[in-house]
Amino acid sequence: MKPLEIDVEKVSEIIEDFIRQKTTSAGFNRVVIGLSGGIDSSTVAYVAKRALGAENVFGINMPYRSSNPQSAEDAKLVAENLGISFKTIEITDMVDAYFKNYPDADMLRRGNFMARERMVVLYDQSSLLKALVLGCGNKTEILLGYCTLYGDTACAMIPLGDLYKTQVRALAKYLGVPERIILKTPTADLWPGQSDEDELGFTYENVDKLIYFMIEKRYTLEELKALGFTESFIYQVSDRVKKNQYKRCLPPIPKVNSMFLVNCAEG
Repeated sequence: MKPLEIDVEKVSEIIEDFIRQKTTSAGFNRVVIGLSGGIDSSTVAYVAKRALGAENVFGINMPYRSSNPQSAEDAKLVAENLGISFKTIEITDMVDAYFKNYPDADMLRRGNFMARERMVVLYDQSSLLKALVLGCGNKTEILLGYCTLYGDTACAMIPLGDLYKTQVRALAKYLGVPERIILKTPTADLWPGQSDEDELGFTYENVDKLIYFMIEKRYTLEELKALGFTESFIYQVSDRVKKNQYKRCLPPIPKVNSMFLVNCAEG
């Protein structure tokens, strides 16, 4: 098989089993998804429906006033195609109420706040619906740290967390996600004209290939350069992966009790 090529049928089966097992083992049979209209959340919705049935999947669209209306339309299309429950909850008033006190806040602060506000809404809905929150991140974003801590990273499980962005596209095509969603420019839709690849400074296709050989195959710098990657690109991506390790870990805890137990035993 070519690098990054996957057996989409087998992968779908594994993820479906994963969702069923993790949901039921936690004492639930329902899940809720922040359905943005993008490829990741749409793919999660499709595989969740296969795993649990349409009646147990809830999609929540949470637009801000500057969100692209097309995103909401795509989210609604996915819900209609799958026959899952769907509702829209605006976050504009919530976000604007806070930033009324910080009118000079830059887009990074605003974008992170919006991502966290959406997760606040999702967790409230999860309590209302007695449903687990499904995360919609993928391996590329997780490794690069292109995610908001306690925003889109806050969830009960991440079904696509071991799939690179290009692999998500392949799975989405297999599952029947609408082509217009698969082909549109990836965006978190945090502000008008925002694009993931513009922010990152490279395409998902290029960075997926690099990370695959760097992480999965453990290629050396010279081996990566032999594949055609520039040294500056290799170091740029490698630095991002290292610097964002903290986003992939639970908050660290200093160990103190074991020390006291030893001292007590000795005393």
